[in-house]
Amino acid sequence: MSFDGVFTHAMVSELSETLATGRISKIHQPYENEIILVIRTKGKNHKLLLSAHPSYARVQLTEIAYANPDTPPNFVMMLRKFLEGAILEQIHQIDNDRVIHFTFTKRDELGDLQNIVLIVELMGRHSTIVLVNKENGKILDAIKHIGSSQNSYRSLLPGVEYIDPPKQDQQNPFLSTKEKVFEILSKTNEINGKYLQSQFQGLGKDTADEIAFRLNERPNEKMLVWQSFWTSIEHEIAPTLTLTEKKEFFTPLPFASLEGKQENFVNLSELLDAFYGGKAEKDRVKQQGGELIHKIENELKRNQSKVVKLQQTLADTEHAENYRRDGELLTTFMAQVPKGAEFVELPNYYEEDQLLKIKLNPALTPNQNAQKYFQKYQKLKNAVKVVHGQIEQANQEISYLESVLSQLEIAGPMDIQMIREELIEQGYVKNRGAKKQKQPKKSKPEEFYSTDGSLILVGRNNLQNDQLTLKTAKKTDIWLHAKDIPGSHVIIKNTDPSNETLLEAANLAAYYSKYRLSAQVPVDYVQVKHVHKPNGAKPGYVIYENQKTIYVTPDEQLIETLKTNTPH
Repeated sequence: MSFDGVFTHAMVSELSETLATGRISKIHQPYENEIILVIRTKGKNHKLLLSAHPSYARVQLTEIAYANPDTPPNFVMMLRKFLEGAILEQIHQIDNDRVIHFTFTKRDELGDLQNIVLIVELMGRHSTIVLVNKENGKILDAIKHIGSSQNSYRSLLPGVEYIDPPKQDQQNPFLSTKEKVFEILSKTNEINGKYLQSQFQGLGKDTADEIAFRLNERPNEKMLVWQSFWTSIEHEIAPTLTLTEKKEFFTPLPFASLEGKQENFVNLSELLDAFYGGKAEKDRVKQQGGELIHKIENELKRNQSKVVKLQQTLADTEHAENYRRDGELLTTFMAQVPKGAEFVELPNYYEEDQLLKIKLNPALTPNQNAQKYFQKYQKLKNAVKVVHGQIEQANQEISYLESVLSQLEIAGPMDIQMIREELIEQGYVKNRGAKKQKQPKKSKPEEFYSTDGSLILVGRNNLQNDQLTLKTAKKTDIWLHAKDIPGSHVIIKNTDPSNETLLEAANLAAYYSKYRLSAQVPVDYVQVKHVHKPNGAKPGYVIYENQKTIYVTPDEQLIETLKTNTPH
């Protein structure tokens, strides 16, 4: 479902219970549209995520790790000024809308108590976060600045009076009287989701369809069904993730109108971490790595075009012997070549004296024309050696760039900086600015444990791949890699792994490769002692021999199991 007014209502109740009277200890803005407030209450820190993302707008507590930028954005600096150390007094939803007010109190420089409201509007692509002085109603700052030219109804700029989003005329389902609800439900013989949305405030499509489904199942007990649903939302929520054939849905209760596999969670925030974790992470990678992806794709196209041109040059060298032949014929029959002619026909003693038509440059003498053909021949013969080397080099570039793109597809936000550093080192990306950058934390290969407890390590970028294969692994460990395609280096820390472990490690190698969505992916495996890195080769590039090949179909569920296994 969407984060509608009903889900907002349930989330506000959950957050109010957990965060009441908490104090803000830290504030971060890890991404353009997202704020993290670290709130300490009852001896524990909670990370409150406020997201104004156009596709994933939400409010929740989160356990997902975030990387903070080296330079804090202006908005987070303003939040720190007014909210660091502030006490959370109240979390309040406006009617049944997707608008939440977080009210804080804090003493200013003079010691006077001031009330500050942090307003989160969850409105799809119009979502925003606004900091407001409660006393005078003026905006202190907003995560997105909106001027009157962009919105004629209201401006969201520092110093401007905050105006609420337009009010909805529908009934608030939490406050409507029984008489009013009965009147609305009795107006139509066929209750459907669209009708309920037109009458009641804050109902997303999925919620409205669920209520309609329940009402139509028991048409003679409409009021009982209605009251039962809202009582459950207020007092008996059971956060549920439902996986149907087409998509996933998160709901505060199990929805009978959704058919599929259901998974229950302890609270709404855990549910949202499960639902949004991968989706939001991929989007952040796209956002953070977009520049890298664009740069790599351009380099890839340039090298692919270069190979096409070089192959054409190579094809041209096949005609080199023809140039040598024409030069020799012109030299042999020099007396028969008229000056100033554009072509001449001469006996071709290479093919039983058949006449051969040879093109001439009228401005050159017969001897000069002959020398011209010899020069073309020599140039093409010399080019063969060079072109073969250039094609091999360009193909290595293509292989390397494809491996980086493949890594960016599965990278988390924490991996992006490592890949950027690698690309700076390789000269594909310029170092930003002259000032010293913070050294990124050395990332480690990802750890998995096979069913029988063997440790399996997976490199997540080319620098990790080199480190893992050439330095970390023992010579007797088993090395795996998807055959002839970009992918991660995988190491089984076991000299003689079981067949089960070998297949599980091969599944990891296939999953962390360019062909992770394919079936029957070939994976090579061999002892590390048979893997070598050529001098001057790109990061992650190795050659190997004596390998065996097995075929596996990547299984994401198996990958998750291996991730949560523990050593025996």
